[in-house]
Amino acid sequence: MVERVDVTPEAADLLRRLRAIHGPLMFHQSGGCCDGSAPMCYLAGEFRTGGSDVRLERLEVEDVPEPIDFWMSAAQFEYWAHTRLTIDAVPGRGGGFSLESPEGMRFLTRSRLFTDEEYRELADHPVVPGGS
Repeated sequence: MVERVDVTPEAADLLRRLRAIHGPLMFHQSGGCCDGSAPMCYLAGEFRTGGSDVRLERLEVEDVPEPIDFWMSAAQFEYWAHTRLTIDAVPGRGGGFSLESPEGMRFLTRSRLFTDEEYRELADHPVVPGGS
């Protein structure tokens, strides 16, 4: 099955560390300006999603006991629907309230266009609207 979102090994390592410290996690990417366009990592349920958000993926990370939901604003998803997102972790400090900030790391999103075949397959796996 084609995934809309995946993580690099560096991001997976950071997620394992954050999970051990904080408990279950989630991501939200708003599409706002500056750091608002970066994926923000929160405690699961800490960021309230609603009708203006969609869940793109339930990320399975080795040695993390539960999936990590990846949410995006629906308006932003309209621009990114044709891309596969890869969450990476790099040294540095982003703004905002993302859990990785004290670790001296920041999450960022890399992307590539889906192939025509992948995009057709995704039609059978729609995103989940917030509030569901």
